[in-house]
Amino acid sequence: MSPGPARGRTTGADGGGRRGPQRRWQLVRAGSDAVPASTRRFMARARQRRMRAALPWAVAAGVLAVAGLVAWTVLGTGLFGVREVRVEGAELVTTVQVRDAVAVPDGAPLARVDLAATARRVGGLPAVQRAVVTRDWPDTLVVRVTERTGVAAVPRGEQFVVIDRAGVVFRTVPRAPDGLPLVRLAEPGPDDGPTRAALEVLGALTPQLRAELVDVTVEGLARITLRLRGDRVVVWGDATRGADKARVASALLDRKADTIDVSAPDVVTLR
Repeated sequence: MSPGPARGRTTGADGGGRRGPQRRWQLVRAGSDAVPASTRRFMARARQRRMRAALPWAVAAGVLAVAGLVAWTVLGTGLFGVREVRVEGAELVTTVQVRDAVAVPDGAPLARVDLAATARRVGGLPAVQRAVVTRDWPDTLVVRVTERTGVAAVPRGEQFVVIDRAGVVFRTVPRAPDGLPLVRLAEPGPDDGPTRAALEVLGALTPQLRAELVDVTVEGLARITLRLRGDRVVVWGDATRGADKARVASALLDRKADTIDVSAPDVVTLR
Protein backbone atom coordinates (compact mmCIF):
# COMPACT_ATOMS: atom_id res chain seq x y z
CA MET A 1 0.00 0.00 0.00
CA SER A 2 1.52 3.37 -1.07
CA PRO A 3 1.85 6.05 1.51
CA GLY A 4 -0.51 9.04 0.93
CA PRO A 5 0.47 12.68 0.85
CA ALA A 6 1.40 14.34 4.13
CA ARG A 7 -1.57 15.81 5.96
CA GLY A 8 -1.86 19.50 6.49
CA ARG A 9 0.39 20.43 3.59
CA THR A 10 -0.48 21.44 0.08
CA THR A 11 1.95 20.60 -2.63
CA GLY A 12 2.41 21.87 -6.11
CA ALA A 13 4.12 20.47 -9.20
CA ASP A 14 7.75 21.27 -9.77
CA GLY A 15 10.07 20.51 -12.63
CA GLY A 16 10.70 16.94 -11.41
CA GLY A 17 7.04 16.06 -11.29
CA ARG A 18 6.79 16.55 -7.52
CA ARG A 19 4.30 18.91 -5.92
CA GLY A 20 5.71 21.76 -3.80
CA PRO A 21 3.99 23.99 -1.21
CA GLN A 22 1.26 26.46 -2.58
CA ARG A 23 1.41 30.17 -1.61
CA ARG A 24 -1.44 31.75 0.39
CA TRP A 25 -2.41 35.49 -0.05
CA GLN A 26 -3.75 37.58 2.78
CA LEU A 27 -4.81 41.28 2.87
CA VAL A 28 -3.08 43.23 5.58
CA ARG A 29 -4.09 46.79 6.55
CA ALA A 30 -1.04 48.94 6.43
CA GLY A 31 -0.38 51.11 9.44
CA SER A 32 -0.45 54.87 9.22
CA ASP A 33 3.28 54.93 9.34
CA ALA A 34 3.37 52.88 6.14
CA VAL A 35 2.10 55.94 4.13
CA PRO A 36 4.55 58.79 3.79
CA ALA A 37 3.65 61.97 5.71
CA SER A 38 3.67 64.06 2.54
CA THR A 39 1.10 61.74 0.97
CA ARG A 40 -1.11 61.91 4.05
CA ARG A 41 -0.96 65.71 4.01
CA PHE A 42 -1.84 65.75 0.32
CA MET A 43 -4.82 63.46 0.87
CA ALA A 44 -6.03 65.54 3.84
CA ARG A 45 -5.84 68.73 1.81
CA ALA A 46 -7.73 67.03 -1.02
CA ARG A 47 -10.50 65.98 1.40
CA GLN A 48 -10.73 69.53 2.76
CA ARG A 49 -10.97 70.96 -0.75
CA ARG A 50 -13.76 68.53 -1.58
CA MET A 51 -15.62 69.45 1.62
CA ARG A 52 -15.22 73.18 0.97
CA ALA A 53 -16.45 72.74 -2.58
CA ALA A 54 -19.49 70.74 -1.44
CA LEU A 55 -20.38 73.00 1.52
CA PRO A 56 -22.07 75.80 -0.48
CA TRP A 57 -24.19 73.28 -2.35
CA ALA A 58 -25.20 71.60 0.90
CA VAL A 59 -26.09 74.95 2.45
CA ALA A 60 -28.05 75.99 -0.64
CA ALA A 61 -29.94 72.70 -0.64
CA GLY A 62 -30.79 73.17 3.03
CA VAL A 63 -31.97 76.73 2.48
CA LEU A 64 -34.13 75.66 -0.46
CA ALA A 65 -35.64 72.86 1.57
CA VAL A 66 -36.49 75.22 4.44
CA ALA A 67 -37.85 77.84 2.03
CA GLY A 68 -40.00 75.24 0.34
CA LEU A 69 -41.38 74.09 3.65
CA VAL A 70 -42.14 77.66 4.71
CA ALA A 71 -43.76 78.47 1.35
CA TRP A 72 -45.92 75.38 1.52
CA THR A 73 -46.94 76.21 5.09
CA VAL A 74 -47.81 79.83 4.24
CA LEU A 75 -49.34 79.36 0.79
CA GLY A 76 -50.77 75.89 0.86
CA THR A 77 -52.19 75.41 4.33
CA GLY A 78 -54.59 77.20 6.62
CA LEU A 79 -52.02 77.66 9.35
CA PHE A 80 -51.70 81.32 8.33
CA GLY A 81 -55.27 81.62 7.08
CA VAL A 82 -57.59 84.61 7.36
CA ARG A 83 -59.30 84.63 10.74
CA GLU A 84 -60.27 88.29 11.00
CA VAL A 85 -61.15 91.25 8.74
CA ARG A 86 -60.44 94.52 10.54
CA VAL A 87 -62.20 97.59 9.12
CA GLU A 88 -60.89 101.09 9.74
CA GLY A 89 -62.35 104.47 8.80
CA ALA A 90 -65.91 103.30 8.11
CA GLU A 91 -68.80 105.46 9.26
CA LEU A 92 -71.27 105.58 6.39
CA VAL A 93 -70.79 101.92 5.51
CA THR A 94 -71.13 99.16 8.06
CA THR A 95 -68.49 96.62 8.96
CA VAL A 96 -70.76 93.88 7.64
CA GLN A 97 -70.98 95.61 4.24
CA VAL A 98 -67.22 95.90 4.02
CA ARG A 99 -66.65 92.28 5.05
CA ASP A 100 -69.20 91.09 2.50
CA ALA A 101 -67.41 93.10 -0.18
CA VAL A 102 -64.04 91.62 0.85
CA ALA A 103 -65.45 88.16 0.03
CA VAL A 104 -62.44 86.22 1.32
CA PRO A 105 -63.39 82.86 2.90
CA ASP A 106 -62.36 82.19 6.47
CA GLY A 107 -59.16 80.19 6.56
CA ALA A 108 -58.01 81.19 3.08
CA PRO A 109 -54.19 81.52 3.07
CA LEU A 110 -53.44 85.12 3.97
CA ALA A 111 -50.48 85.27 1.61
CA ARG A 112 -52.64 84.33 -1.38
CA VAL A 113 -55.25 87.07 -0.94
CA ASP A 114 -55.23 89.44 -3.93
CA LEU A 115 -55.03 92.76 -2.10
CA ALA A 116 -55.64 94.94 -5.18
CA ALA A 117 -58.73 92.97 -6.25
CA THR A 118 -60.07 93.03 -2.69
CA ALA A 119 -59.57 96.81 -2.52
CA ARG A 120 -61.45 97.23 -5.80
CA ARG A 121 -64.39 95.24 -4.48
CA VAL A 122 -64.57 97.37 -1.34
CA GLY A 123 -64.15 100.51 -3.44
CA GLY A 124 -67.24 99.48 -5.37
CA LEU A 125 -69.42 100.32 -2.37
CA PRO A 126 -71.20 103.61 -3.18
CA ALA A 127 -70.04 105.44 -0.05
CA VAL A 128 -66.40 104.37 -0.39
CA GLN A 129 -64.14 106.65 -2.38
CA ARG A 130 -60.99 104.58 -1.89
CA ALA A 131 -59.94 101.43 -0.05
CA VAL A 132 -56.52 100.07 0.93
CA VAL A 133 -56.14 96.43 1.99
CA THR A 134 -53.06 95.14 3.82
CA ARG A 135 -52.01 91.99 5.68
CA ASP A 136 -51.46 91.89 9.42
CA TRP A 137 -49.73 88.61 10.14
CA PRO A 138 -50.48 85.98 11.07
CA ASP A 139 -54.22 85.95 10.32
CA THR A 140 -55.78 89.40 9.75
CA LEU A 141 -56.79 91.45 6.72
CA VAL A 142 -56.88 95.19 7.42
CA VAL A 143 -59.24 97.29 5.29
CA ARG A 144 -58.80 101.07 5.50
CA VAL A 145 -61.60 102.96 3.76
CA THR A 146 -61.83 106.61 2.76
CA GLU A 147 -65.47 107.53 2.44
CA ARG A 148 -66.98 110.08 0.10
CA THR A 149 -67.71 113.56 1.40
CA GLY A 150 -71.06 115.07 0.52
CA VAL A 151 -71.14 118.53 -1.03
CA ALA A 152 -74.83 118.79 -1.91
CA ALA A 153 -78.19 117.13 -1.41
CA VAL A 154 -80.62 116.56 -4.27
CA PRO A 155 -84.36 116.08 -3.61
CA ARG A 156 -85.68 112.81 -5.02
CA GLY A 157 -89.38 112.43 -4.23
CA GLU A 158 -89.77 112.43 -0.46
CA GLN A 159 -86.10 111.62 0.11
CA PHE A 160 -82.73 113.19 -0.64
CA VAL A 161 -79.64 111.79 -2.32
CA VAL A 162 -76.21 113.06 -1.37
CA ILE A 163 -73.58 113.68 -4.03
CA ASP A 164 -69.85 114.22 -3.66
CA ARG A 165 -67.66 116.73 -5.48
CA ALA A 166 -67.48 114.40 -8.50
CA GLY A 167 -71.27 114.16 -8.71
CA VAL A 168 -71.40 110.56 -7.50
CA VAL A 169 -74.61 109.65 -5.70
CA PHE A 170 -73.56 107.62 -2.67
CA ARG A 171 -76.22 108.01 -0.03
CA THR A 172 -79.99 108.30 0.34
CA VAL A 173 -81.44 109.95 3.43
CA PRO A 174 -84.99 110.82 4.55
CA ARG A 175 -84.16 114.50 5.09
CA ALA A 176 -81.56 116.95 3.85
CA PRO A 177 -78.36 116.74 5.90
CA ASP A 178 -77.50 119.83 7.88
CA GLY A 179 -74.84 122.00 6.33
CA LEU A 180 -75.30 120.77 2.76
CA PRO A 181 -76.78 123.05 0.08
CA LEU A 182 -79.74 121.83 -1.89
CA VAL A 183 -79.34 121.36 -5.63
CA ARG A 184 -82.39 120.68 -7.77
CA LEU A 185 -81.50 118.40 -10.66
CA ALA A 186 -83.36 115.95 -12.85
CA GLU A 187 -80.76 113.16 -13.00
CA PRO A 188 -77.78 113.71 -10.71
CA GLY A 189 -74.63 111.80 -11.61
CA PRO A 190 -70.96 112.21 -12.51
CA ASP A 191 -71.70 112.13 -16.26
CA ASP A 192 -74.64 114.51 -16.10
CA GLY A 193 -73.93 117.98 -17.57
CA PRO A 194 -76.32 119.89 -15.26
CA THR A 195 -74.78 118.13 -12.26
CA ARG A 196 -71.29 119.24 -13.25
CA ALA A 197 -72.56 122.78 -13.85
CA ALA A 198 -74.19 122.93 -10.42
CA LEU A 199 -70.99 121.74 -8.76
CA GLU A 200 -69.00 124.44 -10.60
CA VAL A 201 -71.40 127.08 -9.32
CA LEU A 202 -71.17 125.79 -5.76
CA GLY A 203 -67.40 125.86 -5.98
CA ALA A 204 -67.42 129.51 -7.08
CA LEU A 205 -69.70 130.86 -4.33
CA THR A 206 -68.30 133.30 -1.82
CA PRO A 207 -68.87 132.76 1.92
CA GLN A 208 -71.48 135.55 1.85
CA LEU A 209 -73.50 133.82 -0.86
CA ARG A 210 -73.19 130.44 0.84
CA ALA A 211 -74.52 131.93 4.06
CA GLU A 212 -77.62 133.21 2.23
CA LEU A 213 -78.12 130.26 -0.11
CA VAL A 214 -81.30 128.20 0.08
CA ASP A 215 -80.89 126.09 -3.07
CA VAL A 216 -79.51 125.95 -6.59
CA THR A 217 -81.84 125.08 -9.45
CA VAL A 218 -80.48 123.86 -12.78
CA GLU A 219 -83.20 123.85 -15.44
CA GLY A 220 -80.63 123.79 -18.24
CA LEU A 221 -76.96 124.41 -18.79
CA ALA A 222 -77.66 128.14 -19.30
CA ARG A 223 -80.57 128.37 -16.88
CA ILE A 224 -79.07 128.22 -13.43
CA THR A 225 -80.59 130.21 -10.57
CA LEU A 226 -79.77 130.64 -6.89
CA ARG A 227 -82.52 131.11 -4.35
CA LEU A 228 -81.48 133.11 -1.31
CA ARG A 229 -83.06 133.82 2.02
CA GLY A 230 -85.89 136.32 1.95
CA ASP A 231 -87.17 134.92 -1.38
CA ARG A 232 -84.48 136.65 -3.36
CA VAL A 233 -83.17 135.15 -6.58
CA VAL A 234 -79.81 135.37 -8.32
CA VAL A 235 -80.01 134.65 -12.03
CA TRP A 236 -76.70 132.94 -12.74
CA GLY A 237 -77.09 131.88 -16.35
CA ASP A 238 -74.46 129.29 -17.28
CA ALA A 239 -71.54 128.07 -15.21
CA THR A 240 -68.89 130.21 -16.92
CA ARG A 241 -67.17 133.15 -15.19
CA GLY A 242 -68.30 131.86 -11.83
CA ALA A 243 -65.78 133.88 -9.80
CA ASP A 244 -66.85 137.16 -11.45
CA LYS A 245 -70.53 136.39 -10.97
CA ALA A 246 -70.05 135.45 -7.33
CA ARG A 247 -68.04 138.62 -6.62
CA VAL A 248 -70.66 140.89 -8.25
CA ALA A 249 -73.62 139.14 -6.61
CA SER A 250 -71.96 139.33 -3.17
CA ALA A 251 -71.40 143.06 -3.60
CA LEU A 252 -75.10 143.55 -4.36
CA LEU A 253 -76.54 141.57 -1.48
CA ASP A 254 -77.24 144.76 0.48
CA ARG A 255 -79.29 146.24 -2.35
CA LYS A 256 -83.05 146.12 -2.06
CA ALA A 257 -83.87 143.91 -5.00
CA ASP A 258 -85.77 140.66 -5.35
CA THR A 259 -83.76 139.54 -8.39
CA ILE A 260 -80.08 140.03 -9.10
CA ASP A 261 -79.20 139.06 -12.65
CA VAL A 262 -75.47 138.35 -13.01
CA SER A 263 -75.70 136.11 -16.06
CA ALA A 264 -73.66 138.83 -17.81
CA PRO A 265 -71.49 140.02 -14.90
CA ASP A 266 -70.31 143.10 -16.79
CA VAL A 267 -73.92 144.31 -17.13
CA VAL A 268 -75.89 143.54 -13.97
CA THR A 269 -79.66 143.88 -13.74
CA LEU A 270 -81.57 144.42 -10.49
CA ARG A 271 -85.30 143.97 -10.25
